[in-house]
Amino acid sequence: MEAASEVGVNLKQGYNGDLTSKQAGSIGGQMVNVMCPVRQAVYDREKEHNSWHTGTIIYTYALAV
Repeated sequence: MEAASEVGVNLKQGYNGDLTSKQAGSIGGQMVNVMCPVRQAVYDREKEHNSWHTGTIIYTYALAV
């Protein structure tokens, strides 16, 4: 119910078989995002070939349980 309200889908008590696939998928996706959040780390470093150029590297990862 909490995940559904966060994505704007109104659930009722009992049977909810009239939901569209998009609505059901958005609820499931929100549940996954809460249980296994994606983390992002950003690192700035100098490029190896030119010391006056810098670059940003972004690592995106999720913890799988």
